[in-house]
Amino acid sequence: MRLLVFVVLCVVLMVVDARFDALKTVRSQMGLVLTPFYWVADMPVRIWRGATEQIASSSSLMAENEKLKAEALLMQRRLQKLAMLTEQNVRLRELLNSAALVDDKVIVAELIGLDPNPFTHRILIDKGEKDGVFMGQPVLDASGLMGQVVEVLPYAARVLLLTDVTHSIPVQVNRNGLRAIAVGTGNPDYLELRHVAETADVKAGDLLVSSGLGQRFPSGYPVAQVTEVVHGSGQPFAIVRAVPTAMLNRSRYLMLVFSDSRTPEERAADAAEAQADADQKAAAEGAEAAAPAPAPAAEAGAETSDSEQAPAASSSTTVSEEAQ
Repeated sequence: MRLLVFVVLCVVLMVVDARFDALKTVRSQMGLVLTPFYWVADMPVRIWRGATEQIASSSSLMAENEKLKAEALLMQRRLQKLAMLTEQNVRLRELLNSAALVDDKVIVAELIGLDPNPFTHRILIDKGEKDGVFMGQPVLDASGLMGQVVEVLPYAARVLLLTDVTHSIPVQVNRNGLRAIAVGTGNPDYLELRHVAETADVKAGDLLVSSGLGQRFPSGYPVAQVTEVVHGSGQPFAIVRAVPTAMLNRSRYLMLVFSDSRTPEERAADAAEAQADADQKAAAEGAEAAAPAPAPAAEAGAETSDSEQAPAASSSTTVSEEAQ
């Protein structure tokens, strides 16, 4: 009985609400009262959705950040040679007749450890023999050369930094091509140039780049910037100090350079072979272009004679049929 009463009441309320506006105010007030309950009931769904989006967004941003860091590091490496090439373009133009500047292959490595010995400047990276790392391989960051690989492990390698007292690298002044040897001092803040003549054209602000002599480091990469030149009276050599361009104490992501390992003789032989192939191909193309084409007039004459012979043959056939 009670259920029937409620059913009838519901039907009456629906009819009244559908045909009259008497319950419009009541419905509005009920919606206002029930809004907090709707909000509380929907809260778990909104919390779950927000947490899921936050986790997904953080993961994608971290992956994108790592990708952009690697791309920026590779782009910085390409820009490092720009200063040297711009300065030497006029000076070396005649020496670069058929030589091509080929970008070196690199892989990105991450610093994972430091040598605890305060008298040696060595670091540990996460690339090793399994990644193709070899002894003496040049290492650089986004700003310049950092050092070379001195020990190769299966999945890691140790790098000797430029500032270690046992390290030296042949360099040249980017402004005028003056060659020198930059040696480590044990101080991570500067290098020294050894046996620089008192009258040498070196001044503060000069950029030192790798000269490529010794075939250990590729040429043209920034090494250091001269900060001090001390000329001593009566001394045969000047004291030249330079600050490394690489951020030796701050860089975390590094690059391992795979330079062209061919000898100059091999590179010259390969270049000569490539030039011979190009000349042979050009000669073959020239011969094909110079070959005589069939004369169109002769073809037209042949077609005309064929067309004349055809009516003659048909007419003779007609005459023979009439004779029969």
